[in-house]
Parts: sequence; structure tokens; C-alpha cells
Amino acid sequence: MADLRNTLERHVSNGSVAGVVGLVAHGDRSEEAAAVGSVDADGTAPMARDSIFRIASLTKPVVAAAVMMLIEDGRIALDDPVGEWLPELASPSVVRTPDSPVDDVVPAVRPITVFHLLASRAGYGFASDFSLPALAPLFNELKQGPPQPQAVPAPDAWMAALSRIPLLHQPGDGWLYNLSSDLQGVLISRVTGVPLPEFLAERLFEPLGMTDTAFSVPPGKIDRFTSYYAAGAEAGPERDPESGLELLDAPDGQWSSPPPFPSGAGGLVGTVDDWLAFGRMLLAGGTADGRRLLTPESVRQMTTNHLTTPERESAGLFLEGMGWGFGGAVDIEAVEPWSVPGRYGWVGGTGTTAHITPSTGAVTLMFSQLQMGGPSFPELMRDFWRYAAGA
Repeated sequence: MADLRNTLERHVSNGSVAGVVGLVAHGDRSEEAAAVGSVDADGTAPMARDSIFRIASLTKPVVAAAVMMLIEDGRIALDDPVGEWLPELASPSVVRTPDSPVDDVVPAVRPITVFHLLASRAGYGFASDFSLPALAPLFNELKQGPPQPQAVPAPDAWMAALSRIPLLHQPGDGWLYNLSSDLQGVLISRVTGVPLPEFLAERLFEPLGMTDTAFSVPPGKIDRFTSYYAAGAEAGPERDPESGLELLDAPDGQWSSPPPFPSGAGGLVGTVDDWLAFGRMLLAGGTADGRRLLTPESVRQMTTNHLTTPERESAGLFLEGMGWGFGGAVDIEAVEPWSVPGRYGWVGGTGTTAHITPSTGAVTLMFSQLQMGGPSFPELMRDFWRYAAGA
């Protein structure tokens, strides 16, 4: 029976990825980790357990946890309209139908609430049909899509641009991917008066010992930062003829300095051990090292599905039968070998995946440095999930 190293090495040896780190932990009882391949396609250094990756959408559960902290602090409530802190969204317009032109709009019939942001039901974001007219401005003006931290305008300018773009559907009427998490990040900074990176550092990263998690990599850690690639059909004319990989970002590239817009949807970098600490905190009902960061009820709300069956079906391109909690997907039924009802977590478009399984006490993490070609989960992730389900 293959072990974790062999499972990951198959993908490194066939040239599909330069390197990968995997970790499967069961509570505090047992832990299996493997670092395979190199930090770049040139093989300049071996991959290591403490290698730093762009974790992309694994940022989403972290930012959702931070919003729950503000709710526990009494600063905001789930049913609060966000227009008090995000006035740009106080009176949004909505396209008449999902495929209507962006200038064919009607008023929103209800305000966008904190719950709508947490559950990705605000009316902004990606639908399974990427050709819908209302999605084009999200790509073109707000730089939604693959992370490019230095290209996105600062929060106030970003919000001003968003205010001119209509919602794809009425607030609360369905699930759309990604943008609600960016709005959560802006909401945190507006409510607290503290920049998002500082709030996360103080309330989550420092208490959990997530020493390598941030929105950029400082000079002293660049030697542990992996290069980031595209492969196959995603690779462009700069594709290396030997590896088949195209370099998208080097360690001294877009993440080597703080971004204008700290993206709550996908801006963080980190290590598998940092996210392991976050995952273990969730499994412990919000407690770490005897310190309570979240209440069990907040964790339950984060890790509970908030979508109806029709909403899950309409989001099938992204969720493949799963539900959605706050900041991450939730397994509802055993549709795949790795599916366990209650399993919570998500994937990052930069080739990362992280889940907790409350029924077994497992935290499973796999970080690579390869851009996903679309919403469908790549074979490396599926192989890792198959292995972790039986480990």
C-alpha cells in the first residue's frame, strides 16, 4: 500500500509539478508528512516541510474566522446590513436576469448582510457560466481570478469600482464564488479601523503560532518561498521545453512586498504547519493551547452547510456536490471516496488544499506550486484526498 511520499512522488516524477508538501494529522496522536521534489523547476533547492506557498483560497476560512471574532466581540451581527461600514453597497443594483446586459438593472429588494458575505450569497462573484455579462467587470476592473496582488487597487478604490457593477442576483438568492471573501476582508478593516493584515496577525496568526502566514514574504524568508507555475494548456509561450512548466511568479515577484489590496479571498502565503495550527483550533471548538479564539457555536456555524440543494446543484462547477459553510466547503454526502459528511475546508487555485474532518479528528493538507486550470480539482489533489481518506 502506497504511503504519502509515494503518492506525491508520482506527480513529481512525471513532471506535472516541481514539488509538493503533504501532511495528514489525526488529532495530536499521529502525523505523516512528506516534502517531495524541489522549490522550483530548476531544482535549485529541495522542497521542505517549512517551504512557503501562495495558499490562495485557503485564505477564505481564515478571514471568515476573523469575521466571526468580530461577531463574538459584539462589533457586528450576522443580520446587520453591511452598508453601515461598506456604504458603496448600501443601495446596490441587480441585473434583471443573470444573462442581462450590465445596464439592464433593477434595485436590490433587500440589503446585503454580514451573513450574505460569510455564506457567499451577497450577489457578487463567479457563477458556473463565466460568459454572463455581469461577470466581465469583475475580471477586468476588479482583477478577480488568479491572484495578482500587485495589480489590484487599494480597498477604497476597489470598493468604488465595485459600487458601479451590478449584482448578478438579489442578495441572499444564491451562491457565487470568491468576491464575498474579499468583501469580508474590507469589512474587517472598516469595522475595526485596523488594516486586515494587522488584525489577522494580532487575533489569529500570533496566538496560533502561524509565524509564516502573511500577505507577503519578507526578505529573510525568501529562500523558503516556492516558485509558482502553470502547466499544460495553461502554460503560455514562456513554457520551459524540458519541464513543460511556465513560471508565473518567482520568490522575488508579486508576493515579495505588501499588496495594495490584502485579498481576503486569496492573498495569503503560508506553510502546511501554519494551516495545521488553524485547522486544529477549529477541531478543538475554537481553542488552542488553552486559549479560546472562537466559541464552539462560531465554529459550528463556519463548518455547517448554508446552501439549499438547488443552490448546491447550480454551483456544481465549483462544489461538485458539496455544500458551503463560512469560507469553505462542507461535505454533505459520500459522493467520492474521500467525502465524509461534515468534512470542511477548501482548495486554492495555486495548487493547495486543506480540510478538517471533525468525525475523525483529521487535518489533511497538500500544498503545491501549480496553478489550477479551472474550478475542477486536479488529479494531484484527488490522489492526495484518496490517500488521506484511507490513512
